[in-house]
Amino acid sequence: MDLQTKIIYLFIDLIIPLFLGNVCRHQSWLGQEFFRRMTVLYICAAYPLLTILTMWKLHLNYVLVWLPVIGVLLCVIPGVAAYFRVATKFSSELDKGSYILSAILSNTVTLGGLCAYIMYGEVGFAYTQMVMMLQNIVMFTFCFPLAQYYYQKSIGGSFEGHSMANLFLNRNQLPVIGMTIGLGLNLMSIGRPAQLEALVDPLVHLGAWTALLPIGYVIDTTGMRTYYVTIKDLIPIKLILTPATAYLIARVLFVDEIIVNTIVILAAMPTATNTVIAVQLHHLNVDIATAAFVLTTTVCIVIELPILFFLMSS
Repeated sequence: MDLQTKIIYLFIDLIIPLFLGNVCRHQSWLGQEFFRRMTVLYICAAYPLLTILTMWKLHLNYVLVWLPVIGVLLCVIPGVAAYFRVATKFSSELDKGSYILSAILSNTVTLGGLCAYIMYGEVGFAYTQMVMMLQNIVMFTFCFPLAQYYYQKSIGGSFEGHSMANLFLNRNQLPVIGMTIGLGLNLMSIGRPAQLEALVDPLVHLGAWTALLPIGYVIDTTGMRTYYVTIKDLIPIKLILTPATAYLIARVLFVDEIIVNTIVILAAMPTATNTVIAVQLHHLNVDIATAAFVLTTTVCIVIELPILFFLMSS
């Protein structure tokens, strides 16, 4: 697949669904419940099935155990940088919490997986799942409690942790179950039927659309415009510092160019939509999270990804 084709795929599977989702919002088409059900379809069906198929076929070796560790570092690197910035940027605890979460959480699942697939096919998508293995734990055991911590600080309350059952026994864990099933089939040396290979490509595109249409629908640009200048330093943190650091670490741990490049792609991802969800759930500043998502995603799509695709294709 040449560079031009890769850019076209990115446009079709990323920009168009985001745009159409936002058009549906402004035109009051289909409605919030329709897009909520679409998100459920992605989480409970398309993504878990795709994870099973790609992990089932992946060539496993001991070096891959570093990939989940890299996934945690992709949260730690921008999170630490944002923590040292936040004290001088905001006085409100609600703003601080939103800013730090916007730095920590990246769109590695949907956008990262799509870009890795466009570049390297099934193997790139499978490596993405390995990198993501521990990021759900980071999300539920650190990011959600962190959001609650900043909210409690804002109202002068005490911090109460979440129950372990609420954190892990929910449908958001289905992709993790899918990955476990795929790895299990792989380790048991059960061959993946050739007929299932034809499902991978349409599932990647279906997954991108079912994930990104609802994201486009929830984007509200009204209140976030005043924060673009304030949070512009997230661009170098997420799109320069994090991928550069990840590249140096990956070069030490891996010799496989596909693994190294996949890690760099995932490290260069913009703020995740999960940030908006976490901020909404814990009553932090939603406008900062939304502005961070839109700003970093725009710069990533327009500048970062074309550069990476060009460098990795040459």
